[in-house]
Amino acid sequence: MDWFSLGYWGLFLLSFLAASVVPISSEGMLTAMLYAGYNAQWVLIIASLGNILGGISSYLLGYWGHWGIIEKILRTPPEKVKKYEGLVSKYGVWLALFTWLPFVGDLLALGLGLYQSPILKTFLLMSIGKIARYVAVIYLFDYFSN
Repeated sequence: MDWFSLGYWGLFLLSFLAASVVPISSEGMLTAMLYAGYNAQWVLIIASLGNILGGISSYLLGYWGHWGIIEKILRTPPEKVKKYEGLVSKYGVWLALFTWLPFVGDLLALGLGLYQSPILKTFLLMSIGKIARYVAVIYLFDYFSN
């Protein structure tokens, strides 16, 4: 799909999917939009909003989920997701700061939901981590493009 032709909507959708259980990345689209002259503040806001909502969808999948549904969607056995119970027990809601990480971030969000991490704190820390990641990408783009 040509995400770029959709402009800000494409960035939103790609950022949402990148933070859900779909294995794609949004940073390339974000930097392409900056390179094309899109407004950096709007790119930050839209990418962050999409990514946060995608992360929340992963959290809610775990929170309301059923092991059978999770196995079908993620093609992941319960034992693999179960290992996150120890992490959630040890670090708790603070893991939400790291839901921006590639590959494991989605599983962290799912695990936080499965083990009933406090919703508001999880969403707040998840948002901080995801926004900080995009701020860093935009800063690095600006730094290296000048």
